[in-house]
Amino acid sequence: MSIKNTTSIFVDCHVFDSGFQGTRTYIQGLYSELITKQDLHFFLVSSHPDNLAAVFGNHSNVTYLKYKYQNKYLRLLIDVPQIIKKYKIDFAHFQYTVSPFKRCKYIVTTHDILFIDFPEYFSFFSKTINTFLYKQSAKWSEIRLTVSEYSKEKIRQHFVMSNYEITPNAIDEIFFEAYDKESIKAEVAKIFSLKKYIIYVSRWEPRKNHQMVLKAFLNLELYKEYELLFLGNDTLENPQFTEVFNKLDSEIKKKIITLKNIDFKTMLLLLRGANAAVYPSIAEGFGIPPLESVAAKIPTICSNKTAMSDFSFFKDFYFDPYNQAEFNIKLQKILDENLSSDFERMAEDIKEKYSWKKSAEILYHLITKTK
Repeated sequence: MSIKNTTSIFVDCHVFDSGFQGTRTYIQGLYSELITKQDLHFFLVSSHPDNLAAVFGNHSNVTYLKYKYQNKYLRLLIDVPQIIKKYKIDFAHFQYTVSPFKRCKYIVTTHDILFIDFPEYFSFFSKTINTFLYKQSAKWSEIRLTVSEYSKEKIRQHFVMSNYEITPNAIDEIFFEAYDKESIKAEVAKIFSLKKYIIYVSRWEPRKNHQMVLKAFLNLELYKEYELLFLGNDTLENPQFTEVFNKLDSEIKKKIITLKNIDFKTMLLLLRGANAAVYPSIAEGFGIPPLESVAAKIPTICSNKTAMSDFSFFKDFYFDPYNQAEFNIKLQKILDENLSSDFERMAEDIKEKYSWKKSAEILYHLITKTK
């Protein structure tokens, strides 16, 4: 298949085959903007291309393809080189790790290298293999991207590579849309039997610090009035959370809900229905969820560490993710006080600073310059 007078872009979209995570949001936001460029033709590839079509829609310059293999290494070793050769691809865009069989120009986004500075949250094997793969993938790529000043500096420090361009994550316009809070809460109550609740949107890993939220829920006796909703899929077991949770009596456990494999529409509904949102993660290469919750005008508190330290508009709603007492105070504050005007101003700041259109223009310029 040959597309005349266009530059062909292969995009590895395997992350759309699993739950929500930052890389999926990144690809969706970036390429929803880029597909408006008619001089580019996109080949979006995953194990379930119908799901991709539902996300990105039908466009004359977008072709959806299916991987033969779900295994990461078989995809990179067999599927990807075959697709690139068959469709005469000009550029291939990967997240973190590229195919070792290079048949076109490469774009790689290295979102973070947290495993180097926070080895306690990653296995020795994971740290060792990823250090090699991420650095080698960057060396093989003509265009190198990352998502924050924090990640760019860490890559420069540990990989001794400074020629990275920043294409920041941004927030989908739908999060900023107006909605009727009461009707949303009524729908959530009808479907999920949730009325007043605190939400934490994140996959499960020890560095995500879920136990801090659970401890605050217990320390402040919030279970008497609220429920606690964790939204996200499992990645790594968190024994600290499990230890606290297992000691609870059955009545309190009923107030703690965990939902996995939730689609975007449901996630947005549950976020809008929440009384408060928290993001106590210890280490992030960016950290999209707290920005999404503020955009949706949900009172939110956020960790002030790593890349999240760039979110200066949080000000009084920042906390140290190692300080349980501070977290408890900040959470109680957003539950007790009417702070809607504060979060409306913050939403405007986010909308102005983080734009998928701006990030897409950066990548488009790099592609046209590198052709």
